Amino acid sequence: MLDIRRRTGYLFMAVTIGHIILISAQVNTRRGVPVLEAVVFGVFAEVQRAASSLVTGVRTSWDDYFALQRVRQENERLRQEMAQLQVRLQQERALAQQSRQLQELLELQSQTRLVTTGSAVIGSGASPDFRTITIDKGTGDGLRPDMAVIAPAGVVGRVVTPSARAAMVQLLIDRNAAAAALVERSRAQGVVVGTGGNLRLDYVSATADLRVGDVVVTSGIEGIYPKGFVIGQIESITQGVGTFGDVVVRPAVDFSSLEAVLVVLTPADGEDSESRAR
Repeated sequence: MLDIRRRTGYLFMAVTIGHIILISAQVNTRRGVPVLEAVVFGVFAEVQRAASSLVTGVRTSWDDYFALQRVRQENERLRQEMAQLQVRLQQERALAQQSRQLQELLELQSQTRLVTTGSAVIGSGASPDFRTITIDKGTGDGLRPDMAVIAPAGVVGRVVTPSARAAMVQLLIDRNAAAAALVERSRAQGVVVGTGGNLRLDYVSATADLRVGDVVVTSGIEGIYPKGFVIGQIESITQGVGTFGDVVVRPAVDFSSLEAVLVVLTPADGEDSESRAR
């Protein structure tokens, strides 16, 4: 019974809607357009508006997505170019620094009256107490033990173990290294010994005139280092009882940044020796 009433109600509503539609199709608006047509047009227009907005939004989002992807790709390309430029800049700086060091070596080689040969540093010792470097010249290039090694800043050390194509150089700051020295200003003499990091001036007369900042140079009396080459500067002086205590000398050479050196083969001996140089 309930189903019959429900069906009757649905049928009544359908008939009513049908009548409204028929009446709407026959009734015109003030503009002369049938009401049904105006309603249908309005409904479809809103549907089209919503569909158009949806399509436009999707298209805009799609375009923005691809634009963002292009921006990301461009940023990645720029980052790679920046990294390459930074690497190239570092290489250029390294080459410029190497060129400056080589220029300084050439100037030193041209100014000194010693027979020398240039050599590149290819290795260094790992021990903090026994300070050495390895250079790329050996006995095949005329190197022998106890030949002095110098740099534009000053004394580096001496050759201790040469092989055919390389040689080990004992740095002046090595604990077993020493060189006869004198204070350039007062001409006070002593012996510079290595401490592993700095230098110490020993065997100085108690009456010697020493000051902080004095330049210490080689005296040449031990027969290894040529006379007059800079060793370093006096950094501190400790007074002892009637004599000097520790006289600390700061090396003139920065041993941590050595890349090229000169090995003194023999002292220059007239024009013939100079003609054999280099």
